[in-house]
Amino acid sequence: MSRKLIAGNWKMNGGLAANESLVKAMLAGLAAPACDVALCAPAPYLAQLQELLQGSPIAWGAQDVSAHEQGAFTGEVSAAMLKDFACRYALVGHSERRQYHGETDETVATKAQRALAAGITPIVCVGETLAQREAGETELVVKRQLAAVIHAVGHCITEIVVAYEPVWAIGTGKTATPEQAQQVHAVLRAQLAAATTNPKRVPIVYGGSMNAANAASLLAQPDIDGGLIGGASLKAADFLTIVAAAG
Repeated sequence: MSRKLIAGNWKMNGGLAANESLVKAMLAGLAAPACDVALCAPAPYLAQLQELLQGSPIAWGAQDVSAHEQGAFTGEVSAAMLKDFACRYALVGHSERRQYHGETDETVATKAQRALAAGITPIVCVGETLAQREAGETELVVKRQLAAVIHAVGHCITEIVVAYEPVWAIGTGKTATPEQAQQVHAVLRAQLAAATTNPKRVPIVYGGSMNAANAASLLAQPDIDGGLIGGASLKAADFLTIVAAAG
């Protein structure tokens, strides 16, 4: 893993005018980043990102992708549709999708397959709740979640990104300490090592309230290859600080 990845997740935020202002501020402060940079926006704004970011150092992606290729699935967005807007990435299995939409490990694995088949890199999210952490089940949970994807995509596992996002540290202001995050990242790296001869090719990014203040200490850990950034990706200055820390 030579270059880190900083990917913003706007969640259900944004508007045409606000997006343009935010993206232009990011581009103005981003000459030649030493890491890969991406923004994952709500589906209605992917065309706008394509227009604003084409030819720039920032890639763009979706926050979800359908487990189905096409058909009578009202409200769903297929991987082929995302490809039409030149999406480089698609989040799959974000904890909010698992929690609020009942997505299972198997559904997440299928979504990863769909993304890969369309030439889109899935950012596969795994993570434990506070109750699971307190019960000592962190390793069991994240390994189970990743195992479903490894089983589904086989040798293509080196084409994904893994995002560790402890559910208890998302949008709560709480963050895993660098040591806590590294411990889980090391577990995931070992699991990938058992599935491929080149586990270092798979970026494992941290997605639990990484911000401008804590990014450098988290990114200094040996198995943390970047960040999946929520709230801080809605503020150009904060996001650029995190990108700089990943250089």
